[in-house]
Order: sequence, then structure tokens, then C-alpha cells
Amino acid sequence: MKNNLIQNLSVDCVVFGFDTNTKSLNVLLIKRFLADEKTNSPLVDDYVLTGYHVYENESLDDSATRVLKELTGLTGQYKKQFKAFGDPDRLNNEKDLIWVENQKFNVRTVTIAYYFLLKTEDVDVTNNTYQAKWHPINQLPKIGFDHKQIILEAYEDLKTKCLSEPIIFELLPDKFTINDVQDLYESILNIEIDNRNFRRKVINKKYIIPLDEKQVGVSKRPAQLYMFSKDIYQKIYQKSYLINI
Repeated sequence: MKNNLIQNLSVDCVVFGFDTNTKSLNVLLIKRFLADEKTNSPLVDDYVLTGYHVYENESLDDSATRVLKELTGLTGQYKKQFKAFGDPDRLNNEKDLIWVENQKFNVRTVTIAYYFLLKTEDVDVTNNTYQAKWHPINQLPKIGFDHKQIILEAYEDLKTKCLSEPIIFELLPDKFTINDVQDLYESILNIEIDNRNFRRKVINKKYIIPLDEKQVGVSKRPAQLYMFSKDIYQKIYQKSYLINI
């Protein structure tokens, strides 16, 4: 049985995924809805990050892992704690106050923010009890609390991190094309990359392993498939990853 909640401490989780079809970096958000009991008219109708209070017997990392598992059923995903958000007015928006009163939690709540990287196809949003939905990072809906700020700061950290560590492969399928890698970098960094130069650099990386397989079910000429070897990266390139795009 879990201990009591720490009422003024929570974790919020920014969940990033990449859609190889739309070439879009997405954020997984959950629906926040509250209707007036008498008129049934909506009082709160927007999206928020998944998050929850920390239990007394949990570490912060364990709390974030629990929150992600409850939303997606997944464990063992890449995660990074990147900032604490403790502005005393962070929950003082009118709709936020309505929600806080209904849910009966502390308006003075400090949240520890994490971001997770996962494969979009690993998440079943159709049968998700939280009405979770993927949203492109550049087309975010109306968002409650200070969660838009949290998302944008997580995104800035991701942009910096992806240039020094091979974390982008956490967002790609196990088998991918070089174009998938380029599309992902372009989506995260919001830039255009020279195709031939980038392709040559990626193929020459020893931790990018060519497979004896090609794409299936595509109308154009099927492309070569590759996989990322974490073992080779850790043995050889851990100290010298920096990618020169």
C-alpha cells in the first residue's frame, strides 16, 4: 500500500514522439474537461501534460516512471529530469483555479519536470482512458496550467541534447531509413539539412548498422533499412558523439 501523497509536490511529464509519416515531432497530451453540474456547460476544456503528486515513499524518478506507465503502459523509456517549476502564481489562472478546487489539491504546488522519448506506435491512443492525443510541437492546442512553458523548455533542452548524444534513436522505429534520421533532425531543429552531406556522415557512423532489408509497402523505390547499436556507440563513440549538421 502506498504512503500518503506529498500535497504540494508533483511531477509533470513531457512525452515526445516522432511520426515518420507526417515527419512531425509530437507531444502526448491528455484531455482536461470539467462541466458545470447544473447547466452541463463546459467550465474547463483544454489539454495538459500527464502528471501527479509524488508519494512519500517514492523517489522523483520513480514517480515520473509511474506516471508514464499509467498513461502509456510503458516502462524503461528514455527520461530526463530537466527543471523545477515553482512560481507561486503558476496555477492561478481562472480555469486552473476552478480545476484545483474541484480536484482539491494545493494551489501552491511545485512540479519537477521530466521529458520522455518514445516511439509513437508503442502508444495506444485509441483505447486510452485519459483521452491522450498526439499534437505537433508547432501546433499545440489550448493548454492548461503552465504546461505550455514546460513543454517549450523541454523542447529547447531536447534540441541541445540531440546534438551531443544519440537520443534521437529513442524516437525512431527499431529499423529506420537514413531519410527517417534526417527528417527527425530537421523536425527537432526546425532546419533544412543538405541531403547528400548528411547521408554520408550518418552512413559512416559505425553504430548505424545496415540491415539486409529494405522498406516494404511503399509506392516509391524501397530504401535501405538500418538499426542503431547502443553497444557499439557506448564502446567507441560515447565521448565524441557531437554531430556536425
